[in-house]
Amino acid sequence: MASSPISLLLFSLFLLLLHQPLSTSSTLPKSTLFRPNLISQPTPSITTTTTTDTPITRYFEVTKPIKLPHTKPCSYLVLRHDFAYTYSKPPVLANYTPPSDCPHQKFAKIVLEWTATCKGRQFDRIFGVWLGGVELLRSCTAEPRSTGIIWTVQKDITRYHSLLMTNQTLAVYLGNLVDSTYTGVYHVDISVHFYPAAVGLINGEANLGNSADLILPVSRNLPLNDGLWFEIKNSTDVESKKFEIPRNAYRAVLEVYVSFHENDEFWYTNLPNEYISANNLTGTAGNGAFREVVVRLDGTLVGAVWPFTVIYTGGVNPLLWRPITGIGSFNLPSYDIEITPFLGSIVDGKIHEFAFSVTNALNVWYIDANLHVWLDKTGMETEGQLLSHTSLEHTISLVSNFTGLNGNFLTSSSRSVSSIGWVKSSHGNITTNVTQTFNFSNFMVMGNHGNLQIVNQIIDFNNSVHALMPTSSTHSIESFKRFPLYLYSNSVDQGNDTSKFVTNLTLGFSEERVAASGFGFLVSSLKNLQNAQGIMLVKGNLVVSGIGSTQQAYQYDGSKFCYFRNVSSSNYTILYDKVGNTCSKKFRPRVGFGLAKWLPFSAQRALTSVFRDNKKLH
Repeated sequence: MASSPISLLLFSLFLLLLHQPLSTSSTLPKSTLFRPNLISQPTPSITTTTTTDTPITRYFEVTKPIKLPHTKPCSYLVLRHDFAYTYSKPPVLANYTPPSDCPHQKFAKIVLEWTATCKGRQFDRIFGVWLGGVELLRSCTAEPRSTGIIWTVQKDITRYHSLLMTNQTLAVYLGNLVDSTYTGVYHVDISVHFYPAAVGLINGEANLGNSADLILPVSRNLPLNDGLWFEIKNSTDVESKKFEIPRNAYRAVLEVYVSFHENDEFWYTNLPNEYISANNLTGTAGNGAFREVVVRLDGTLVGAVWPFTVIYTGGVNPLLWRPITGIGSFNLPSYDIEITPFLGSIVDGKIHEFAFSVTNALNVWYIDANLHVWLDKTGMETEGQLLSHTSLEHTISLVSNFTGLNGNFLTSSSRSVSSIGWVKSSHGNITTNVTQTFNFSNFMVMGNHGNLQIVNQIIDFNNSVHALMPTSSTHSIESFKRFPLYLYSNSVDQGNDTSKFVTNLTLGFSEERVAASGFGFLVSSLKNLQNAQGIMLVKGNLVVSGIGSTQQAYQYDGSKFCYFRNVSSSNYTILYDKVGNTCSKKFRPRVGFGLAKWLPFSAQRALTSVFRDNKKLH
């Protein structure tokens, strides 16, 4: 599990396990199901070979390569540090200056690169990288082995261009502890690669790739003995940050970072409170299996995040993630919420506030955000008005059917948030229509006197932004995401103080995306699916044998390029790995002019009607 910097409880649980046998009773101990309190570093009794001749192992997360221009980058090492005794210590800081000595100052692509090595035994650790308080990367470390590991994360940070062109303070928080048992020190290099634009290259694709002129941090201020993220500790906790926006802003997008830990690390497996109470369970994570991150602006709900179920490198069964890590574990996704319809109420030169909360939360969630702001280059003060805003309260339905520790539960929920507003700038009067729709279903089965748990969950997370220009053309971004999850875990008593822990997992991240402007559009499709199987045989407190296998199929199809990778592994060994750049047979990007065929008729009609009424007002 990804260790949070405020919890020493995990350490005590691991150490306690060294002196007590695992329980297989029906009291649902945390060592059962999805929180195995086992030291995951293989010992000589485990069937994994760890001789001194074993080469260093490279861990990786499967993802498409960053499409780079054919230019030589200007590369800079911005931080080198060994993270050892950094738990509850201030973030590591470094002075950052933009690349003034690079021959060209117009960059088509900027890439952040994190490379780390580690040897020994250590927990997985959540960490963050901030520049001027703006979060650039949320990630999880890999769990090392005695012969050493290495991993690299590359992230496209071109959208932070304006921030990267100014002097800033780089902050990195990775809370780690080292002692005689947990010996792993993370040796880290952070570099930034600036790729100059080729001659004649036009920045942005279809006017949708232009980065913001200003990025405001919505995070905690230094100094801290922790990360810059806010900590949400329960369902009533609200964390907020005040800000002021320039009066010539004409667009704003809030980028939200989210991660979940401790009692909510596996929130999708958490049991209903009525089940916990009926069975007099203690130490069992509750509040059910639904979570929602709520974002408010000056008290008004402006958007939500129903997060992807990232599984960290020590989660469920650590043997599954060696060397292929879980989807999103090395580069946690961020989530964009379009704030433009509300600009009319915040370009007044006054102080405003973003606030975050998590429905049904248990300790602890780490949340912060970056506010991307586009400014009128003429300096013209903008004005605007929110025309309509609808945020229906989400409904949570729970159907329970259980007797004792066995039973099943169906949790479902849905929500829709929509806003329409206009902003007047030197670009003219632009009306923006934003809609978020969410659907959630979680079917959970408890069996084998509480030692078996099955979770089958689907999250649909759809987002659309349609901006109607004065010329009646439409700029549009539509995203349709689906996050499927299937998780099976069973603890079977083998007799002689021995138990077998069996885990099967399916984890998916799919997205269909259309971005259009005027007469051009970009289409992409991502299907990313992992299947994993793991078995551990435990006698007393000792893992006497274990195996973890993972298979992953990754297919990205885009208007610009395609990429696929099919890879499988078992206990550190790659069994099969095929990579290519052909598009799937089902992908047929439509070529033509106009956006109408991509937009729902209702959205076209609503925008046209609003624009017509708006012109009457002005």
